[in-house]
Amino acid sequence: MNNPASGSASIRKVAIASFIGTTIEWYDFFLYGTASALIFGKLFFPNYDPITGTLASFGTYAVGFAARPIGGIVCGHFGDRIGRKSMLIFTLLLMGVATALIGCLPTYNQVGIWAPILLIVLRIAQGFAVGGEWGGAVLMAVEHSPKGQRGFYGSWPQVGVPVGLLLSTGVFRVVSKLPQEILFSWGWRVAFLLSILLVGVGLYIRLAVTEPPAFAEIKQTGAESKAPILDAVRHHPRNVLLAMGARLAENGAFYLYTVFILTYATLPSIGFSSASVLGAIALAAVIEIFMIPAYGWLSDKFGRRPVYLFGAIFTGLFAFPFFWLVETSQTGLMTLAIVAALVGGHAAMYGPQASFFSELFGTRVRYSGASLGYQLASVIAGGLSPLIATDLLRRTGASWPIALFVVGIAAVTTLSVFLAAETLHKEIVDESGAGSHS
Repeated sequence: MNNPASGSASIRKVAIASFIGTTIEWYDFFLYGTASALIFGKLFFPNYDPITGTLASFGTYAVGFAARPIGGIVCGHFGDRIGRKSMLIFTLLLMGVATALIGCLPTYNQVGIWAPILLIVLRIAQGFAVGGEWGGAVLMAVEHSPKGQRGFYGSWPQVGVPVGLLLSTGVFRVVSKLPQEILFSWGWRVAFLLSILLVGVGLYIRLAVTEPPAFAEIKQTGAESKAPILDAVRHHPRNVLLAMGARLAENGAFYLYTVFILTYATLPSIGFSSASVLGAIALAAVIEIFMIPAYGWLSDKFGRRPVYLFGAIFTGLFAFPFFWLVETSQTGLMTLAIVAALVGGHAAMYGPQASFFSELFGTRVRYSGASLGYQLASVIAGGLSPLIATDLLRRTGASWPIALFVVGIAAVTTLSVFLAAETLHKEIVDESGAGSHS
């Protein structure tokens, strides 16, 4: 059966809506990561030395990742049974409310232990929301796409990551220039409260889109899966595991180079200011905005696996040079390291990822299957990588164990993508709705 393609105007509208929604979600999620590295250790864990306080702050950061698979499972279930659109509206509202409330939290000096407890609860809500968001956003784009253009249009919601990163980094770069007393009293809160305005924009846009034709057909025939997450695991166990493996290097290295680096590069022994590191991250994010769709387009021409493998292998090979460049304490070389790591490694994997993961699963279980593989890996990779890197630094005082960690996860991703099937020419809709069994 051929994929019922929407008109070009329709797919652009859907892709833009997915992009704007994911931008807002990721702005909220990344904001927490930046604040974890620069603010939360002092305000919510003031009784520790700076490194240990940052470690505790990254611990609360990791909790959000632990909640992501739960969000993926729950929203995947209802997304495969009720619809993609309703889950996208729900997750956007949940993320916006949680982020705004973080901006209203009292600190440890005001309410004691309740401050970090409330912070953790709201971080769990953020994690749940972003866990449910990704699957729905990419499926709206991929399932609406004409055949032969799924890699390109599927990459549009992925662009929400660098734009969200750019927004959160830019906002924090502005507020970090405030006097320290103002920054740590109310300045940091402004960045979180801005989420309320962004969510209003996102909801307005998302309410205007329709369900993808592939899922609408399933609904019309009453062929929805009664237990999509179980069906995904039953019919596609190998693809769930391979998606997890494919995600490790993309996700793990990304958070090392955008979150942990804020702690590492600003150590007295290296000497960068947080503003200069944030500036380098912002530059990389700007370039990724263009390169993620470019890699998605390339995956439509040459296949998902070759493009993805390039990014994974580059990430492994560049792990040690990345830290060598940062340790020169030269701003230009530090910027080059961050830009090369994100544009050459992360973007090459993230561009084709939406179409690649979506095509591994049938329509009836696609939201659940893609979300499960994507979000389970995020707990291990993105959630733990800043924590692991900070602990390795504390134990050894050196960067080589961290680089070795990056090489390890890159090797797992390379093997996983190599073992996965090429999905470029796979039909997005099939007769059974279940896809080929693994």
